[in-house]
Amino acid sequence: MPDTPLTLARTTPGPSAGDQVYEALHRAIITGQFKDGEPLRQEELARQLHTSRIPVREALNRLEQHGLVQIKRYHGYTVAGHSRAEVEELCRFRALLEGELILNAVPRLQAGALAEAKKRCQAFSKETDPVRWGELNRDFHCALYAEADMPHHLQAAVAALDRTERYLVDQLQLTDGRAQARAEHLAILEACVAGDAKAAARLTRQHILGACERYSAYMQAQEAEQAAPKKRRARTA
Repeated sequence: MPDTPLTLARTTPGPSAGDQVYEALHRAIITGQFKDGEPLRQEELARQLHTSRIPVREALNRLEQHGLVQIKRYHGYTVAGHSRAEVEELCRFRALLEGELILNAVPRLQAGALAEAKKRCQAFSKETDPVRWGELNRDFHCALYAEADMPHHLQAAVAALDRTERYLVDQLQLTDGRAQARAEHLAILEACVAGDAKAAARLTRQHILGACERYSAYMQAQEAEQAAPKKRRARTA
């Protein structure tokens, strides 16, 4: 369990106990307060959040559906973790799916959908809370993808987005990629407004794969830095 106590946000009027617990745990996972593979014990979470086990169990089930939590036999709920290779695979999968979605969406986009996408693009640009970046990024893309009328593609894309959300947030924070993401969102939106489906698809794929490359490069550098002291100790042993 993290050193910093968990708290309930209570930022919206009248949310259910399950919603409040979900938001608290979601924030703790996205910000890295809970680490990959860390056990999530219902009794301890309920104690920290001053609630019963029922809303905790509801929240954990929702987090499992979003790919942030998994159930391990004999271990209960743990924070789901992905290796760098798995994140890269998910991003390539996303690029294929989301490129196809926006390619089919652009010819169907009406003024209302474009206005909604623009509003969500601006919301992402203005947001300062890193926990919200993943959600707002998904909101922007899905406002466009929804018009493709490809529900199975969209469902699979959202599931992949859920599984890569915290790595996306890491990339935006650790590699200073938010300015680039804002510019890329705007370029995608402009291609959609112009009715250029091929350009929108190309820019979307580049947007996803570019973010993945920046994240992978950062992680490789971190891994090399962590391995260096071990190699030095091995040489002197």
